[in-house]
Amino acid sequence: MAQLVAALGAANARFVGGAVRDALLGTDAADVDIATRHRPEQVLDLLKATGIKAVPTGIAHGTITAVLPSGPVEVTTLRHDVATDGRHAQVAFTDDWRADAARRDFTINALYADPVNGKVYDYFDGLADLDARHVRFIGDPLERIAEDHLRILRFFRFLARFGDEPDAAALAACTARARDLMALSRERIADELLKLLVAREAVETLALMVDRGILLPVIPEITAKDVERLRALADSERRQAIEGDPIRRLAALLPPDPAVNDAVGARLKLSNAQRKRLASAIGSPGHEGPRALAYRIGQEGALDRLLLSGADAKALTGWTPPRLPIGGGAIVARGVARGPDVARLLRQIEDRWIAEGFPDAGRVDALADNMVAQWLNDDSSRNA
Repeated sequence: MAQLVAALGAANARFVGGAVRDALLGTDAADVDIATRHRPEQVLDLLKATGIKAVPTGIAHGTITAVLPSGPVEVTTLRHDVATDGRHAQVAFTDDWRADAARRDFTINALYADPVNGKVYDYFDGLADLDARHVRFIGDPLERIAEDHLRILRFFRFLARFGDEPDAAALAACTARARDLMALSRERIADELLKLLVAREAVETLALMVDRGILLPVIPEITAKDVERLRALADSERRQAIEGDPIRRLAALLPPDPAVNDAVGARLKLSNAQRKRLASAIGSPGHEGPRALAYRIGQEGALDRLLLSGADAKALTGWTPPRLPIGGGAIVARGVARGPDVARLLRQIEDRWIAEGFPDAGRVDALADNMVAQWLNDDSSRNA
């Protein structure tokens, strides 16, 4: 990072946004962003001259990604909005730090820090809001939402992560403009929703959103009753010290109806793997026990079903499903002709192995001896 700062010049670069906010809160930042006075073409030249790999990931909007050994860092030229349509912005570059801050969404995300001495630059009382856990739009909330409709969901996500009481003006604006969400791509909606679902106060925030009709234009299937199911899941995760998972929590938030479940997954443009997991999560945990379930459908799927049903999943903590220590060749070696009978016997041995709690290979060999001998005896009787 020091090499990158030196390349840009400390006077022309500041850390910005989430990295500053999270550092002030004492939490690890997922991403590090730098704002700079340099134009993007200058950034490319400066990084090249210093031997830092630079990728023009969003050069039209002023963003260059510096690839460092510690990970990528986005370097973005200071800018202000020229025109917006709720989904995209046309920007112009500037050298005015305050103008750059003014185009950001919330006061707590418009904090800048000197990369050398750590001095924080706060243009809109973000420090006070951060201290009070107050999520507040910069300027008029309706104007900020008109610039980018996704800010409605971002408001609730940041409220769930950092906030206490919702800002009245922000809440009123989000409620009034909820239908603006219909103009957004479903991928962007899904991305924000999945992040929100694992935030600190996800349940109470979702309850507020449903009460205010925020999701009604895009996911009308979610009701107050569904939020209570999410609450039960979150309580179960917390009680069993199991980390919350966004897809599992989305499954809790949707009605346990396979058709509805799949329709919402398709609407949100979830991946095939995510949609399959949503469908599997609402299945029965069965009667064989947590480890048997994890063996049959996988650890992740078993956790989903157990936690959604309120069952105890602690037996899966630190446990990895084993592999059946016998194969079809061992059945053939015991005298069974190759064909469907081998697979049938192997399944019967596997079922018994699971029912006995996954005993070792010696016990499996004994099971195979007994079950194959019984099958051969019965086969002789059938053919007599």
